[in-house]
Order: sequence, then C-alpha cells, then structure tokens
Amino acid sequence: MKRLLRGGQALHGSVWKAADIAIAQGAMRIARPGSFLEEPFDETIDCGGLFIFPGFKDLHVHFREPGFSSKETIASGSRAAARGGYTAVCTMPNLEPPPDSLPHLQAQLDLIARDAVIPVIPVGAITKGQCGAGALSAMEELAPFVCGFSDDGVGVQDGALMRRAMECAKALDKPIISHCEDKSLLGGGYIHDGTYAQAHKHRGICAESEWIPLARDLELARQTGCAYHVCHVSTKESVALIRRAKARGVRVTAETAPHYLLLTDEDLQEDGRFKMNPPLRGSEDRAALLEGVLDGTIDCIATDHAPHTAQEKAGGLAGSAFGIVGLETAFPLLYTKLVLPGKLPLIRLIDLMSLRPGAVLAGWMRQPMEVSCCAWDLRAHDQIDPANFLSKGKATPFAGWAVAGRCRFVLSEKGEVLWN
Repeated sequence: MKRLLRGGQALHGSVWKAADIAIAQGAMRIARPGSFLEEPFDETIDCGGLFIFPGFKDLHVHFREPGFSSKETIASGSRAAARGGYTAVCTMPNLEPPPDSLPHLQAQLDLIARDAVIPVIPVGAITKGQCGAGALSAMEELAPFVCGFSDDGVGVQDGALMRRAMECAKALDKPIISHCEDKSLLGGGYIHDGTYAQAHKHRGICAESEWIPLARDLELARQTGCAYHVCHVSTKESVALIRRAKARGVRVTAETAPHYLLLTDEDLQEDGRFKMNPPLRGSEDRAALLEGVLDGTIDCIATDHAPHTAQEKAGGLAGSAFGIVGLETAFPLLYTKLVLPGKLPLIRLIDLMSLRPGAVLAGWMRQPMEVSCCAWDLRAHDQIDPANFLSKGKATPFAGWAVAGRCRFVLSEKGEVLWN
C-alpha cells in the first residue's frame, strides 16, 4: 500500500513545517507540499491542519489477558492505545498464567495474534510464577518472543537472584525491566509518606522503598553489563541515581509517567482513582522528574496503563487496587500542561513518547521498528470523560480536566489506518 499524507505539519530538523508525506514499503519520505503529485498512490489522506508525529511507543502497559479480562483485554487495550496515538506497546507479565514459560506465554501470543489492532509485544517474567523470589523463569525459551524480562508489580527482592537474572538476560541480549520496590520498607503503606498522608492519617510509602533497590540494581547492572530499564520512576533520589549511573557508563534507561509529572501528593483526594504504585510523590520529586526529562536522564514517558474494574477502584485510597489508566489521555495532558505553558518543548515530548522509546524497543528486539505515525489536531479541545474511554478501565485522576489535542488517526506498523 502506497499512501500520501497531504498537507500536514511535519518536523523538518527542529522546525514544524507544512509537508506531504509519502509512505510505502516501510519507508517514509517528507517533502514540501505538492512534491509527490506526479506519483500514483493507492490512498491519499488530507491532513490539512493536522500535526503528523512518529507513532508513540509505550514500554509499560497492562492489558490483563490472559487471566483478568474483566479489567481489560488485548482488543480493548490496543484500541485505547491507538486512540491515544500509540502504534506499539509492551505488556507487563502480571497475568494468569504469568508468561514464565513458553506454554504460558503462548496463550498471550494467541490472543495478540487474534485481537490486537497495533503491535503488542510481551514482556516475560523474571521469576517462575512472577513472584519476585524463588527460581528464574524459562528465560532462554522465552527470549525470542519477548522484548525483555520483568517482575513488574512485585519486584525482585533478593539481590543474588537479581544478579543471576541479569547474567542470564545479558547472555540472551535482553534487558531487565525493573519494578524497584523493597517490600520490607512498605509498612502497609498505600500512598506517599508525605504531606497528605500525615494530614489525613494514612499509611505512607517511603521514597527509600524505591531508590534503595534501584541503587542495588544499578550496581549489579554495572557489574554484569546487562541492559537495565527502570520502570515508573517517581522520586528525586531515583533521578539522581540514574543520572550518576549514566555518567559512569551503566547501560540504563528509565521511564516516568504523566501523573508523576503533573500531580503531587498534595493533589490527592479520598478516591481510588488517585491510587497507583509507586504513589504520587512530593513537589520536589515532581520538579526533579521534570528536570530529568529535560536533560535526558529520563528517556521515556510511559503510561503504566493499569485498568481495574469499578468495584476494585471503589475502596478509597486505603481499600482500592493500585493502578490508573492513561493511554487515551497521555499526550493531551502533557501537551496542555507542559508544552503549551512552555515547560517542555513539543519536540522533546515527541522524543519522550515516540523516538526514544522506539529506539529503546528496537534495541531490545534487535530489529528496527517499522514506519508508523499519528495525526493530531492540536486545535481541538476536550474535557476528559472516562465514560468515553475505549479502555475497560475508567479510573483516572484527570477526570474533568480540560485538554487540547485530539488524535485523528494512526498508521500502525501493521500498515492499517485506524481512525479515531
């Protein structure tokens, strides 16, 4: 299929200019308007007034299948991703059965082949049963079919076990994708141990529960040479540790999420839609994260899209499940709250959501990513309404927020145009 995207705004160096984009045989050509008029195209799409970005890549989502289809499915999750401008996502292994062996992974692969509307790439479990302890998973047999290994939601608690996992991952040329959480330091907490928890007598989660295991892992990554990716960074100490590790040559990449860049624990309400893990931290943490995305310490913005049923999110801060959704709101929120006020250049946001995670994922898969793009009307204005989400999950702390930007369509790696 040879397509012409006519008259959109595309990036020329560091400047957005009107352009025509020709896409054919996995390649993209960008030129001034009218340059391709003599060529025959199978399809021409009028993109007047739209900004054409490289398709977003999310390295951290939960689509809940197999095992928890009441929360989300491959079908509903991938459609929600496409609506948000995403053209590839990596799914975490918090599943039943967890992908700790090839037979267990096969159930997920079959669902992806049947139902996904964009490429959905599994992450394999680090440990058997994805429990953060005990024996390692069948990493060697999983390696050809996954982008990396994680015990997301649990965290590997034992340093010796993490070392063995890193040595195995290094031999397989795959990354460890780490959920950094020392469970011995949690103390029954469920929100950040900060201003709101102290004022409202909630049990807090200390910052040390994240950065202490991160410090351990960064040293192990240095010693083993394993590629190491840090999930959902939320504390200022973690940002500083990652910055120093990169300066020392450690093969580390890192992600944070929109909610950590836009909210703090002072924004909490007595509602389960404000509960996620790690929790919303303090204002100094948010400032450090923004500095980290600006200076390159943080490589990617991932959503940690984690849908639950309405009942599971109805228990307030203390009694609700951890996790919120974010695929359909990430770009409009960040564009509205960071780009438009001048806190983050648009080109850097595209780097964080598309170019850099695409390069990271290509490195994990040892193959280049196919051409993809998303088309955005940045003049459109909406109010975030969870009732309109394609995701089964509706829990978001951003309900009711006014945002700019609406994705009109994505051209995925599968070669399909998905209209929103």
